[in-house]
Amino acid sequence: MKYARLTKEQLEELQPEFANFLASQSITAAEWANIKKQRPQVAEEELDVFSDLIWEGVLGKVRYLENISAQQMHLFELAPKEMKLFAVKVMNPKIDLTTKTGFDWFKKNWQSDFVEYMTASKAYTEDRNLDKFKLIQQGAVITKGELYQWFAKMMETS
Repeated sequence: MKYARLTKEQLEELQPEFANFLASQSITAAEWANIKKQRPQVAEEELDVFSDLIWEGVLGKVRYLENISAQQMHLFELAPKEMKLFAVKVMNPKIDLTTKTGFDWFKKNWQSDFVEYMTASKAYTEDRNLDKFKLIQQGAVITKGELYQWFAKMMETS
């Protein structure tokens, strides 16, 4: 498996897609029930293949990722040829960016001496989707990119 097995909840949400996946291999519902009972290893392999297909589709479309912890934010734009990063570090240990209060403080004080910024970019390896997946494994979440775009705009005007 290239990525990670979808969770039980994710698989339940994708039940119609999984049924189509099985149908594309000419596996009926009755045959699938039999495979799960008689050949559980084959069933596991089918779930892994399906999970990878779903991940490939999602990762191919994702454009922005965010990884926010108590004192840091890593905001990624996944451009066609490279990953771009805005990194933010809050130097005030009393501020927790994962809370509403902490984030409100940041919005008011983003230009203060208590906030450091860094930008970077990095070319993808041969497998750009795997590069994206590794960021997700490290805690990044897929977003619409509002925060990244806000930073891009602020950096242009400062």
